[in-house]
Amino acid sequence: MLPLMEARDIAVDFGHIRALDGATLGIHRGETLGLVGDNGAGKTTLVRVLGGELVPDRGHISFEGEVVTFHSVRDAHALGVHIVYQDLALAPDLTAAENLVLGHEPLLKGFAGRLGFLDRAAAARETQLRLRRLHIQLPNIEEKVRNLSGGQRQSLAVARGLTYGHVCMLMDEPTAALGAQQTAMVYSAIAQAAASGVAVVVVSHDLRQVLEFADRVAIMRHGRVLAVEPARSLGVREIIDIMMGAVAPSSVDLPHDSSSRGNDEIRDID
Repeated sequence: MLPLMEARDIAVDFGHIRALDGATLGIHRGETLGLVGDNGAGKTTLVRVLGGELVPDRGHISFEGEVVTFHSVRDAHALGVHIVYQDLALAPDLTAAENLVLGHEPLLKGFAGRLGFLDRAAAARETQLRLRRLHIQLPNIEEKVRNLSGGQRQSLAVARGLTYGHVCMLMDEPTAALGAQQTAMVYSAIAQAAASGVAVVVVSHDLRQVLEFADRVAIMRHGRVLAVEPARSLGVREIIDIMMGAVAPSSVDLPHDSSSRGNDEIRDID
């Protein structure tokens, strides 16, 4: 099946450090893909390339089969691709509703709208609609974000991410430092996004949680994607062994041939 997005043979250097070394990864509509690897494996760098924040030194990105070039996150946003960062990028002194429509504010009609005044009623309706679609419950959408719990803020970030990432949402450690109940809230929102057809990529160090929520798991080591497997076929011990290089990966999900430079250590199962 042709992936929605594909990063192919991606290389990124930071000075003398090679962060990505021929990384290849396909992402499909309506799936949740867990992206795992040891510290320094290249997970966040790959997400930043897919989200338009970094331009790779080598390789390319395809979107619906066509090669695209992201010069900035705006280019990615234009295709419905968005990164939800670990620090959430929410404005703490704005309300939940103001944060959710930030950058897409509905304005009042007439002269007041031309002056840039927010239509608060329309913003509230839009906020309630998006939260309801994701089964997210907030105590008060007019509450300032700084007063929300960690899980509520992260769930709001997911809902806001879908403003730009209505096609593909890339999430970097979305449940870091959250408790069990707050984590469950976030993963419920992720599941709802995937169920609506959004491709969701989640970077996480919590391997057990990844195996519970992900459809597939991509395992990275030393700047390469070594294996992409259905989550149901993996165990935590097996993932760790591949991450640490203790065992050779059995497969990788590539939509084309695996002869690209930098991918000589992986095999095509298609």
